Amino acid sequence: MSNTKSFPKGFLWGGATAANQIEGAYNEDGKGLNIADVLPGGGKIRQIVRKDHSFELNIDQEKYHYPNHLAIDFYHRYKEDIALFAEMGFKTYRMSIAWSRIFPNGDELEPNEKGLEFYDNVIDELIKYNIEPVVTLSHYEMPLHLVKEYGGWRSRKVIEFFERYVTVVLDRYKNKVKYWLTFNEINAGLKIPLFSLGFLPLKDEDENKQATFQGLHHQFLASAKAVKLAHEIIPDSIVGCMLISAPVYPYDSNPENVMYALEESQIFNFFCGDVHVRGVYPTYIDKHWKKHNVKLEIEDGDLELLKEGTVDFISFSYYMSRTERVGRTEADGRPGNVIGGAANPFLKASDWGWEIDPTGLRIILNELYDRYQKPLMIVENGLGAYDKVDENGTIQDDYRIDYLRSHISAMADAIEDGVDLIGYTSWGPIDIVSAGTGEMEKRYGFIYVDLDNEGNGTLERKKKKSFDWYKKVIETNGQEL
Repeated sequence: MSNTKSFPKGFLWGGATAANQIEGAYNEDGKGLNIADVLPGGGKIRQIVRKDHSFELNIDQEKYHYPNHLAIDFYHRYKEDIALFAEMGFKTYRMSIAWSRIFPNGDELEPNEKGLEFYDNVIDELIKYNIEPVVTLSHYEMPLHLVKEYGGWRSRKVIEFFERYVTVVLDRYKNKVKYWLTFNEINAGLKIPLFSLGFLPLKDEDENKQATFQGLHHQFLASAKAVKLAHEIIPDSIVGCMLISAPVYPYDSNPENVMYALEESQIFNFFCGDVHVRGVYPTYIDKHWKKHNVKLEIEDGDLELLKEGTVDFISFSYYMSRTERVGRTEADGRPGNVIGGAANPFLKASDWGWEIDPTGLRIILNELYDRYQKPLMIVENGLGAYDKVDENGTIQDDYRIDYLRSHISAMADAIEDGVDLIGYTSWGPIDIVSAGTGEMEKRYGFIYVDLDNEGNGTLERKKKKSFDWYKKVIETNGQEL
């Protein structure tokens, strides 16, 4: 299939991963524990744990398996994996730095040199193949000490620790990395505070809202500091925010449902982006805060800092849309719609119940660009599926090709609509541990990794059918789909 619409010259094609889902080596070379290291694998177990306010964030090897401890051992195999990315023709690779590799507890005064050396090697390997690194500073891997000792991002003190960490890595890689992202899916804190904000959900809804928005305020300040630091240390740096994006559809044309969908979209899709991009708190949030008795502690200079530290571009993940109506119950939804919503009768779903909606990607691209008028980058999008190795040793993942083809076609339509889209990094170009379920069998990659949910396997890398397909997409700059 040829695409009649064109992508801009220099479009950044590539893939994206997170340190905690790919590296392994969870306790090697001075690395400290982070949130991901204490989350067990096993599908629903992980989903239950992250919502359980009584769960103790400790490692219990007798009770649980921890897939992140090995992940796919990128820590020792990064050269092999980056060579495969280069073979596909990657122009860019979005990665994250594990904060606890650099500052094992998060609050030390001096960094861990071994951790810095590892990322020296990874970034140098990317540059060797002319692959542009896009580095996320915080991707669901907050040092566990900061969670237990300070309560995660609820504590203003954490801003100081983050600033120290950011200063070190910006200075270390200032001649090698131009593109930076501050917090991965920052609005996930509204749904999954443990991953993003470093605390388990609180029992009382209003107390939980207070903790969440106070934590977000601290993250906004930390992000603004990071943007300013990057522009000072690396004058030509380009710094972005990162959001979960999912257009919110009203269930029907009932005006009450239309209004409800609008309000849900404001809070989840746009609140964090508005602060990052515009540098001010939007007026619509006042009603939400009043409803839940949220009273932010804002110090002198905070609001000025937010205005001074706005981002240069917006990056986002896109996996699904969301359909909402007044009075929706859990019974209305699909099990896989992790951000909520009623089942949409017009959409099919993946093996994990995630609704597949390429038109939704075009819609959210238009919504974000109309709202912010800043360059956009899709830094996560992909299909988690059960992949089978056939009797010939091959993986025929035509379903993944179909999924990506339809979404890339929607991107081309959005560019024709006038959207300034500068890059696309598919999620999990190689099979990695799922963040949501802690499984290996939920596979996203163009490259198969021989490893099962319990950690058994050879770790051998094997190209799937989609590998050569994506290689052709990149080679033709999106013309051959």
